[in-house]
Amino acid sequence: METIPVFAVVLIFFAVIILLNAVRILREYERGVIFRLGRVLSGGERGPGIILLIPLVDRMVKVSLRTVVMDVPPQDVITQDNVSIKVNAVVYFRVLQPQKAIIEVENYLMATSQLSQTTLRSVLGQSELDDLLSQREKINQRLQQIIDAHTEPWGIKVSNVEVKQIDLPQEMQRAMAKQAEAERERRSKVIAAEGEFQASQKLADAAQVLAGQPSAITLRYLQTLREIATEKNSTTIFPIPIDLLKPFLNTNQHKQAD
Repeated sequence: METIPVFAVVLIFFAVIILLNAVRILREYERGVIFRLGRVLSGGERGPGIILLIPLVDRMVKVSLRTVVMDVPPQDVITQDNVSIKVNAVVYFRVLQPQKAIIEVENYLMATSQLSQTTLRSVLGQSELDDLLSQREKINQRLQQIIDAHTEPWGIKVSNVEVKQIDLPQEMQRAMAKQAEAERERRSKVIAAEGEFQASQKLADAAQVLAGQPSAITLRYLQTLREIATEKNSTTIFPIPIDLLKPFLNTNQHKQAD
């Protein structure tokens, strides 16, 4: 039985290695940018599925099309009203054109991260602290528009930017707490004053009605007597208006005249 020469074994081994390097499989969310002798092939990217490469001639760079969630490290920012704060954010983006993402920028992940940091400091530095706390949605939209405009030449789409947390100095937190407490106290006083004003208006209206209807005063007087008699067990001396006794006095006078 003849043995296989060592040269043939080495040749087969290298052929298998070359064949494995010539066949690439890309997933559904992956695309490959192929360079042939340093030049990008016409037609842009390849994939998904099986990709055949020419060994030692073609080189493929894989790019993921999934949305990337990138944390922006905390940034020291001085707002327009000279308040020093520390802010971090999160950026959502994805590659739409893999060929541009590889050719136009050296490292699109690092470039997007650095651009997000500088834009965050710039935009928040032009805003006041009250606007940062009360109009966060508006600031998020502005950040998204600015970053997306800069990453568009790279074939990257920034879908959303969210400011995660704003860290305030301790003295500023105490000042804001005092301001909030004073605002709540002011609102409570305003509400109490409005209640007193409405009650006085109602009492004035009721007084006008009673003044125009003497019989209504009498009925109210009798109702008050009944309430006192029901709630109090002790003897109560209550003055009786002379108007209540006039009918009885007139009756006695008529009897004496007869």
